[in-house]
Amino acid sequence: MAKSDSDSRKKGKQTRTKWIITIFLLTIAISATISFCSTQLMAVSTMAVAFIILLTIVLIGIIFDIVGVAVTSADEKPFHSMAARKVPGAHEAINLLRKADKVSSICCDVIGDICGVVSGSASAAIVTQILTNFDFSIPQLISLGMSALVAGLTVGGKAIGKGFAIGSSTAIVHTVGKVIWSFGYLFHKKEK
Repeated sequence: MAKSDSDSRKKGKQTRTKWIITIFLLTIAISATISFCSTQLMAVSTMAVAFIILLTIVLIGIIFDIVGVAVTSADEKPFHSMAARKVPGAHEAINLLRKADKVSSICCDVIGDICGVVSGSASAAIVTQILTNFDFSIPQLISLGMSALVAGLTVGGKAIGKGFAIGSSTAIVHTVGKVIWSFGYLFHKKEK
């Protein structure tokens, strides 16, 4: 009995270590990709487009935070009924719920935090454009205002999103399940 407990703990530790390494590398890859793309877009964008890019990055962070919270608060039971009736996305929703810790980590920590960092960089690029195009006597005030605006939008959006995610967790998880199902359906349809 003691040997199987030891083996089980060892396997669990190896699984956690593998997950930590995977999430670390995934974060680096996603962060580098998003940072590179947003930097390239910001460099050639007008100020209006730069603001739209910034708001899009903040919105992506909020949406993924909503999904992460919904997955951790949803109940699996309604999806079993849907799966029995072959409702598209139900099986995918069950898989999301069974891996809620990992899904939440990716959505809230990886994507959410990366969007936070990238939105900070994007706001710095906008501040640079503002200071280049306009004459301000106190440039620090523009930088401080922009940072405060981005932080307010991010934190306020996530606060609103968390309440929505908890109250509508089943609908949100089912919607994400349908999106995953749709991609799988399209992928399998192209293979045939």
